Amino acid sequence: MSLYTFFKLVEIQTKIASVFPFLIGTLFVIYRFDMFEPLNTLIFFGSMLIFDLTTTAINNYMDYRKALNQNYRIERNIIGQQDIPERLVVATIITMLVIATGLGVWLVFRTDLLVLFIGMICFAIGIFYTFGPIPLSRMPLGEVFSGATMGFGIIFLTVYVNAFDQGIAQLLWEGRYVSFFVDVILILEIVLISLPCVFTIANLMLANNICDLDDDIANKRYTLPYYLGKRYSIWLFNALYVGSFLAIIIAATLGLLPVVVLLSLIVSIPVYKHVCQFNRKQLKSETFQVAVKNLVLVNGSIAIMLTVSFLISF
Repeated sequence: MSLYTFFKLVEIQTKIASVFPFLIGTLFVIYRFDMFEPLNTLIFFGSMLIFDLTTTAINNYMDYRKALNQNYRIERNIIGQQDIPERLVVATIITMLVIATGLGVWLVFRTDLLVLFIGMICFAIGIFYTFGPIPLSRMPLGEVFSGATMGFGIIFLTVYVNAFDQGIAQLLWEGRYVSFFVDVILILEIVLISLPCVFTIANLMLANNICDLDDDIANKRYTLPYYLGKRYSIWLFNALYVGSFLAIIIAATLGLLPVVVLLSLIVSIPVYKHVCQFNRKQLKSETFQVAVKNLVLVNGSIAIMLTVSFLISF
């Protein structure tokens, strides 16, 4: 398998969706807790990125195996397009999964059991998102799980592996007893600052499913737009961007983010233009890209403003 084919199999261009939560989580933990553990951060980034590649490869493989439309398998799925042997695809998936798991276990030894517990949940969601008799992606739950797992899960773990001893949460196993402690306020703070990532990542999946609605129905893939209908799905798409900007305003008002982050609201202008473009036409080849652009604009502006606040403080 060539490097180009591998990148197409794992859809390397979509990994920006996991990189932004990682960046924001890293910048937030420095701002909020004044903590940064370089090695823990690097290990987590490697595990996160490789596992993200793995889940995408599983997704493409399962779509190939379960496709009822032969034209889709040959012309629209990368495995059929490049005639990649199935055994090679499976071997690639297993190799990446083993590496991601190994890095995760290393990180657990450097932190605590909570990282293992949450990591197992994220791994399970990632695998069963596309694997199994009824994958999550083929149900009206894809947007919820993708947004929550990547948007909140990555930010929480990025914060936690850097500040696991700051009282955010703790999982203790002593003899026959397992105890779990959590600071509800700190968790709610992390939830609030993660909402822009949660909503914009969910909108990636939502836009994709809106554009693919007819193909999905033909392949018996009943996603959220199938149940909501295209009209209400587009309304939800619009509302999630409004929610993203409201979360930024509330987080800055409460002091969870520096006030300078409010300058990121200026990207609401191009985001609005992109949303109007998507509202007029929902075509994968032409307008799906607006969801990607909006994700970059919203989360990129937050990351940039957080960096600017650090530079100003020095």
